[in-house]
Amino acid sequence: MKRLALFRHAKSDWNDARLRDFDRPLNQRGRTGAALMGLHIRDYGMDWQRIIASPAVRVTQTIELGSEAAGHTPPVIWDRRIYLASSPTLMELLREQDEQADAIIMVGHNPGLEDLIFDLVPDDGKSPLRDEVEDKFPTAAFAVLELAIDAWSEIDDGCARLVHLMRPRDLDARLGPSLED
Repeated sequence: MKRLALFRHAKSDWNDARLRDFDRPLNQRGRTGAALMGLHIRDYGMDWQRIIASPAVRVTQTIELGSEAAGHTPPVIWDRRIYLASSPTLMELLREQDEQADAIIMVGHNPGLEDLIFDLVPDDGKSPLRDEVEDKFPTAAFAVLELAIDAWSEIDDGCARLVHLMRPRDLDARLGPSLED
């Protein structure tokens, strides 16, 4: 079995219209959410061997702040293909991972991460967490999937169970939906 965590970047700043989308930093709420989720990821207790991540500024800041709060950073592989990628692209990138890592965190963007959950986790009515993701996979959300595979090259539609979902608002009500855009 392999484990895959999907961590959406924290809330980004839209105030500077001159910035390319790729270069948008986190806003203050995003900075708070990234640190809070970093602590949660640490406390989840999994030995994550690797992070694969989009190099977009909001993702790099999410990882930096989360890792700083957690006091630990697994090795990070930056891959531009994750930036605004579709689910099939993300799945192909996962198939390329070597077998030495049993637990990987992918940090990136929607709608790709959300669509990846929908592709990997069957819509069979047995996953209340999947139903929550259908409602919304907000910024800084963290989902853990258990994949019924022995090798990353075997990843395919329907091979996973969604076993954990945490959003910043679940840890701090001030980061809740009334503040979500």
